[in-house]
Amino acid sequence: MSSSTRVSKIASLVSLMVLSSFTQAQEEQFCLSTAPMSASTEQFRAFESGQVLHLSTNLMWMRCALGQTWDGETCLGEANPYTWKEALDRSVSYEFNGSSNWRLPNIKELSSITERSCTRPSINEELFPNTRPDDFWTSTPSMTDPERAWVVAFFNSSNSIKEKNRAVFVRLVRTPTALEIETE
Repeated sequence: MSSSTRVSKIASLVSLMVLSSFTQAQEEQFCLSTAPMSASTEQFRAFESGQVLHLSTNLMWMRCALGQTWDGETCLGEANPYTWKEALDRSVSYEFNGSSNWRLPNIKELSSITERSCTRPSINEELFPNTRPDDFWTSTPSMTDPERAWVVAFFNSSNSIKEKNRAVFVRLVRTPTALEIETE
């Protein structure tokens, strides 16, 4: 092997290591320690079943995005992206932990669980582990463009409208019964 080939291979290896380190750094959540928490753990009640009750809204959330599996401690696997119509269709009669009243949340509901003091992802990772720092669909359509609907970006807790035919991630919500909350 010539010295120029060896130098080229070493340079490629160093570049790969730097890129890998940069990618890992990008995947770590960053939170401002001086900012108040908007979705602290105390605002929720976590259940072993992979659900979380948001106490101020009385909404029950899946801890994992669609495509992931709750193992009792974390969300395993990769979240699946869906078009807006696919997300709506999948949410109808979706069954999880014996409940089939899951649905796609509206823009206000999904925004209520964002952690605005954090980025990458902008969510409480203790309650919603392994959340992609990406867009998640809401059921709220755009009022000005019938081809678009609202998303919440768990990259930085912003929201925007996206084309309905784009593939975006999904987290479902439901309204629990009073008896269910007491016995869970």
